[in-house]
Amino acid sequence: MKNKETLKIMLAYIGVVLIWSTTPLAIKWSGEQVGFLFGITARMTIGAMLALVLTLLRFGPPPLHARACYVYSAAGVAIYGAMLAVYWGAQYIPSGLISVVFGLTPIVTAILAQWILQEAAFTPWKIFGALLGMAGLVSIFYDQISFGNFAAMGISAVLLSVTLHSISSVWVKKLDVKLPALTITAGGLVFALPLFFVSYILFEGEWPTQLPLKPLLSIVYLGVMGSVVGFVSYYYLLSNLRASSVALITLVTPVMALVLGNLFNHEALTSTILVGTAFIVAGLLLHQWGERLSKIICLRR
Repeated sequence: MKNKETLKIMLAYIGVVLIWSTTPLAIKWSGEQVGFLFGITARMTIGAMLALVLTLLRFGPPPLHARACYVYSAAGVAIYGAMLAVYWGAQYIPSGLISVVFGLTPIVTAILAQWILQEAAFTPWKIFGALLGMAGLVSIFYDQISFGNFAAMGISAVLLSVTLHSISSVWVKKLDVKLPALTITAGGLVFALPLFFVSYILFEGEWPTQLPLKPLLSIVYLGVMGSVVGFVSYYYLLSNLRASSVALITLVTPVMALVLGNLFNHEALTSTILVGTAFIVAGLLLHQWGERLSKIICLRR
């Protein structure tokens, strides 16, 4: 029995790493020839339907009392804003960079949690890690300016997405409504879905007459794996592993996403991007484990 549980945890861990590493590339492909607004609207439709069905099967109808609806709206507004920003930005920057910028999410979330939730103040190691990560982002930002203003705007859009995602996490935590993660996801997706349809109708107006195979498969993959399976697996890991072990995922996925983008989408890996990524990964490492590493080094002395 224990071996089965260990195998499930291992498969879930590998699954989250693979899903988070491939999501940026799938986002780029999902908008090819059909537009990013169609890609995101179709993805969210699949994700909302699947999440709602799974919620009904597992927990029954989602509660609709005032506090629950407040949580759904908090999650839904962030899903809409964050996803719209990252899909728009993905048109102008390599897919690997999306994952690199999203790697800053733990740092941004910690800053907001300290400010809004009055969590423990940053230690020197956490401050140093945050500054190192931001330095990596700035170097990548200025490198992308050489590719034109839209590249810089693309990075800014993804950074906005990271900020909105972090605000949502802190906001939902502050509300402190005891609901399963899957229920919150389903409620947030259902809340956000009409906003995506309205945006598509306003800015596109007509539905594609043809849907090529690559964007079709990307949309289905994102709707099933990116929106639901990855999220459920992530929360399964959080309930069975230490948070520090789960946090290692954010160190691995940016590097894997850069490699996948280079191999399958012929995205250039400049020295500045590699150095900036190294700074961000090092910053995350120090932010998460800096104090523990310093204690280990002191004990060895």
